[in-house]
Amino acid sequence: MRLRPLTICIAATLFGTTTAAFAIDIGVVGLFPGKAVLVIDGAQPKTYSVGDKIGGEVRLTGATNETATLVVKGKVQVIRIGEFVSRSAPSANASATLKVNGAGHFIAQGQINGGIVTMMVDTGATVIALPADDAIRLGIDYKKGQKTSMSTANGVTTAYTVRLNSVKVGDIELSQVDASVLETGLPMILLGMSFLNRTEMKREGDMMVLTKRF
Repeated sequence: MRLRPLTICIAATLFGTTTAAFAIDIGVVGLFPGKAVLVIDGAQPKTYSVGDKIGGEVRLTGATNETATLVVKGKVQVIRIGEFVSRSAPSANASATLKVNGAGHFIAQGQINGGIVTMMVDTGATVIALPADDAIRLGIDYKKGQKTSMSTANGVTTAYTVRLNSVKVGDIELSQVDASVLETGLPMILLGMSFLNRTEMKREGDMMVLTKRF
């Protein structure tokens, strides 16, 4: 698969791609004034009140109908329903470990602009590529971007160049990442080189470790 400035080629095998398991430490599934319903390490949802300690060095310090405020190892993080945070404090050597799936692709679950996404690693992709449906779900007004035409396995489609405010995979979070949004022909988000170039990639058997460089 190749993603070039004016051309995207998507292999048909993408349509059969399945996601690999990826640990999500703390996810928000419900919010009320003073309370939040959280999922910890994939367990059953549990309701916590403001002030409750959530294992380790995590505490719920605020909750409204829209957001939950958590303090993770001294760092304040504000998240919405469907978003998640890791209990591992980010460091200068932030990293992410990905596992290959049955189709031979590395799948990453992470966040774009704070929303949860599933992405397939594509080192042949110049930038991150998103289907229009995902861009809309993430609140990206992609039609303000530069319009162009791109070729996919299903023919030529309209695409827009955009810049993502943030992209997070594991402990790695990058700001201002270039991307393209395709209106048709793309079955899932591709994690391309506009993100990967800012990491060190190391494959170890069926695992890939990304380490943040800058």
